[in-house]
Amino acid sequence: MNAGTQERPRRVVLLIAVALFVVAADVISKAVVVAKMADHPPIRLLGGALTITLTRNGGAAFSIGTSMTIVFTVSALGVVVYILRTARNLRSIGWAVTLGLLLGGATGNLLDRIFRAPGLFQGHVVDWIQLPDWPVFNLADSAIVCAGVLVVLLALLGIRMDGTRPARESA
Repeated sequence: MNAGTQERPRRVVLLIAVALFVVAADVISKAVVVAKMADHPPIRLLGGALTITLTRNGGAAFSIGTSMTIVFTVSALGVVVYILRTARNLRSIGWAVTLGLLLGGATGNLLDRIFRAPGLFQGHVVDWIQLPDWPVFNLADSAIVCAGVLVVLLALLGIRMDGTRPARESA
């Protein structure tokens, strides 16, 4: 077995480990917030720089498209399938972490859409983190945003999923 073949399983394991961590943190945090905040007013922390509040979002980011929950559910399923198929060619630690964050975030919110009220595959996502002048979000959303930032950084650095960089042209 050559080094490239050995790297791939390790990168896939890293991707899955990151995704499982994100899903676990998201599911546990949402369970705690739903259990403790259902009849509780928002909790202001750090002088109001952070507020814990329970909201449910049937739409996408910023509650856009609240009547299209099923579309977001199908889209999230597509993202999960795409990442799992792409993982076969993965040889970059940076891309493994990035795709793990994206997979974990998409899965965390997908679980809400599948299993939470108002119904199967139409559930509303639990959001609970609020910053000043910013919509309420959750840990899955944070992981997706971090993945987006990492995608831009990896692209700017020219790092491909297979761990290579494009050859520089000489002048």
